[in-house]
Amino acid sequence: MTEAERSHTAVIGAGPAGLTAAYQLAARGAAVTVFEADDIVGGISRTVVRDGWRFDIGGHRFFTKVAEVEALWNEILPADDFLLRPRMSRIYYQGKLYDYPLRALNALGNLGPREAALAIGSYLRARIRPPRDQDANYESWLVARFGWRLYRTFFKTYTEKLWGIPVSEMPADWAAQRVKNLSLSAAIVNAVLPKRNQKNITSLIEEFRYPKLGPGMMWEEAARKVEKMGGEVIMNSAVTTIHRADGRAVAVTVTTRPGQHQRVPADHVISSMPMSALLRSIDPPPPADVLAAADDLRYRDYLTVALIVPQEFSFPDNWIYIHDPGVRVGRIQNYGSWSPYLVKEGRTCLGLEFFVFEGDDMWTKPDSELVALATAELEALGLVRPGMVETGYVVRVPKAYPTYDQYYRRNVDVMRRWLEENAPNVYPVGRNGMHRYNNADHSMLTAMRTVENILDGTGHDVWEVNVEQEYHEEKSATGAKARATGGTGRDAPIIPRR
Repeated sequence: MTEAERSHTAVIGAGPAGLTAAYQLAARGAAVTVFEADDIVGGISRTVVRDGWRFDIGGHRFFTKVAEVEALWNEILPADDFLLRPRMSRIYYQGKLYDYPLRALNALGNLGPREAALAIGSYLRARIRPPRDQDANYESWLVARFGWRLYRTFFKTYTEKLWGIPVSEMPADWAAQRVKNLSLSAAIVNAVLPKRNQKNITSLIEEFRYPKLGPGMMWEEAARKVEKMGGEVIMNSAVTTIHRADGRAVAVTVTTRPGQHQRVPADHVISSMPMSALLRSIDPPPPADVLAAADDLRYRDYLTVALIVPQEFSFPDNWIYIHDPGVRVGRIQNYGSWSPYLVKEGRTCLGLEFFVFEGDDMWTKPDSELVALATAELEALGLVRPGMVETGYVVRVPKAYPTYDQYYRRNVDVMRRWLEENAPNVYPVGRNGMHRYNNADHSMLTAMRTVENILDGTGHDVWEVNVEQEYHEEKSATGAKARATGGTGRDAPIIPRR
């Protein structure tokens, strides 16, 4: 009897990592049950539907250079369900739109002669007398390459909205992923070079694939196929306890509604739930130092206010970065530019994204107040005329982004070592599951390797899965560095904890 025929795997979470694991287990005849606490699959890659409108939470471009991931996407969805979409996003600042990635001629032209002259003068001063601490401080690193004026225009405001701390408190290694080797001179070169010579910069990809009904279409179909192949996907079912005996996980307790619990035997547990919650759910519990590491992980939360407006207020961008410090919105999606199937004829839907902390003043506002605030900001930015917003919807996403502070690696290492020694058949996968800096394709790859370990005994070290050299902005040195330092996907830029 094979491993697939004799064992049952419980999968926690029906996001990209969890459903990838379930799909590959079911495809090979293994018994698998997915438990999802929400009433919709996809995790942060879900498509939310309200009154016939469809919202992509965060914006998901389907682009990868991982062949296995590409093949699985094509296996789940037929070609007719994908659209080929142009990639476009710009920066909004003081009523004007700037190309992103930055193109120096466009940026200086939008600023106008006087401000452009001041910006160039600021840049030249920074080149002559660069900040002394640019090797240690992200703000100084940027100023040395752009000057103070362009730094404040194009980097400071959005970064601080996204992470909730001053750029001046971020270390210089933030630049390793966000704007690696970028400078004003590099932006000028990019502005004049033929586009065919820019393909080594992944952020400049011009097209991507996109499921016509949003990213959730992929995971809704994956869930259907898992069930068709004999697996189970059970919604509104939160795994609250992972039971451990004789050094292994033996069962999970699932809560379907208050006071209603079910214990389900399991030979393996694949978890994409937040790693902090995973360690807290184990019984008997880990020792105090491990629980302290779990409790010390941090997250950035997120909410979208989706506003319905007439089609005339559409724009061609997938999203616009809002660098205006006078509003709280960080980014604005245009769902109609992702897919015409997400919106209705004669109208589009603009998703205003706010980066928040769960429990703060934005998170706790009633939906009606958030819709009113988002409407006022959209009007203040001049992107719609007053009175044009027809209605609005609010979507909150807790623990949307793991925070990679100066303590997270230590905390993750403590938890990982304890799991390997005391519950080796519990497998964290995915971005939140591993508290790693993963995109969806990275998350899927961790799940694929985990399934191979379970069914084939391959012994992959999932924590060393790394596609940095195949995927991200600089293909040469970063891949080797990532392999040397370990980790999944990109090395995370450190966000200092205040």
